[in-house]
Amino acid sequence: MVTILRKFFIKNYKNTNEEKVREAHGKLASVFGIVSNLVLFGIKLFAGILSASISIIADSINNLSDMGSSLITLIGFKLASAPADEEHPYGHQRIEYISGLVVSIIILFVGGSLLKTSIEKMIGYTPTTVTNSVIYISIGILATSILIKMWQAYFNYRMGKIINSVALKATSKDSLNDCISTSALLIGNIVLLFVKDMPFSLDGLLGILVSLFILISGIKLIKETINPLIGVSTNEEFVQKILQVIKEESLVLGYHDLVCHMYGPTKCFMTLHVEVDGNLKMMVVHEAIDDLERKVREQFGVELTIHMDPIEIDNEITNELRRRVKETIKEIHPNLSMHDFRVVLGDTHTNLIFDLVRPYKFEYSDEQILRMLQDKFKEGETKYYFVIDFDYSFNDNKNNEEY
Repeated sequence: MVTILRKFFIKNYKNTNEEKVREAHGKLASVFGIVSNLVLFGIKLFAGILSASISIIADSINNLSDMGSSLITLIGFKLASAPADEEHPYGHQRIEYISGLVVSIIILFVGGSLLKTSIEKMIGYTPTTVTNSVIYISIGILATSILIKMWQAYFNYRMGKIINSVALKATSKDSLNDCISTSALLIGNIVLLFVKDMPFSLDGLLGILVSLFILISGIKLIKETINPLIGVSTNEEFVQKILQVIKEESLVLGYHDLVCHMYGPTKCFMTLHVEVDGNLKMMVVHEAIDDLERKVREQFGVELTIHMDPIEIDNEITNELRRRVKETIKEIHPNLSMHDFRVVLGDTHTNLIFDLVRPYKFEYSDEQILRMLQDKFKEGETKYYFVIDFDYSFNDNKNNEEY
C-alpha cells in the first residue's frame, strides 16, 4: 500500500536522493497524518463524551496534538527544502530536525497534561455507572483507532526509512506509543463490563499509566532529535560505499582523517586525506584527485574535498620502520592506527614522525603509549625518537587504511 501511494502521488518516487522527491515523501506522510489523526480525534472524542471517560477524552486530545505535529512536520519539510542562501550556505535541511524536536516537546506537554488530569480524577473519585451498550461502543471505537494507529506507525516508519527522516521516525514511534496507550484504555473498558463497582477510579489509574508512558517516550524522542543537531557519526554503510569508490583509484595507497558534516539527511560535506606515491608528478595526482571528488559528488551527492599526502614507498629503511611501528602499535591495542609516517635520519638519532589515532575513551594516556613505543624500539646504539601527533577519529578507525 505504501508503494502504491508513492507511485500515485510522487513523481520519480524512487529517486529519494533528490530534494524535491524527498520533500514530496514528507508532504505525503504529513497529509496522511493530518487526515487520519483528525478522524481519530473525532471518534474518540465522541466515545469519551458518551462514556464520560476522562482518559478517552485525553486520548482524543492526544490525537489532536498528533494532527498538529503532522502539520508542523509538513511545514518543516517545506522549509527544509528551501535552497541555500547567503545566510545559510549549507541549506536548510536541519529544520527537519527542529520540527521533530517540536513534535517531541508537544508529546511531553500532552503527557504532562494527561498526568495532571488523571491524578485529579484519582483524588476526587466519584463512582459512576456506565451502561454496557455505551461500553461496547467505546470498545469498538478504541479497537478501530488502534488499527488505524498501527497503520499510521507502519506508514511513517516505511516513509521515514525510505528518506532517512528523523521527524517521520519520531512520528512513527509516537503512533506506536498511542497504540499501547489506547490498548490500555481498551482493556480498562473490557474490565468495566465485568466489574461495575470499583473502589477506585480505574479511568484515572489508566490515565496515569498512559501519561507516564507518553512522558518517557517523549524524553527518548527529544534525545533522538537533538543528537543530529549536536552532531553524530555518519551512517557507516554510507561511508563505506564512498570509501569503496576511493579505493578503486589506483593512485590511492591509503586514506585517513575522514571528517563528515551532515547539514541535513541528504546534505553532506566530507573531507579526506589520501596517501599517494611522492614520486608521481603533481599534475597527474591533482587530476586524479579532481576526478575522484567529481565521481563521489555525482554518485552520492557529497561535497568531497580530498587532501593529498605524498609518502615514500621505495625507501627500504622507511618501509621497514613503518612496518615495525604499525605492528608495535597494534600490539599495544588493536584500536590504534597511524598515518603520515616519515623518517628523518640523523648522526646521533632517528626521528619517527607520524599521526596516531586513538579512541576517545582509551585505557592508556598519550604519555603511556609513547613510553611503550620507546621501550619497544631500544636497539643497540641506534636511538629512535618518536614525534607523534595524537589524534581522535571523527569516525570509526576502520575508516582508516594506511599504506
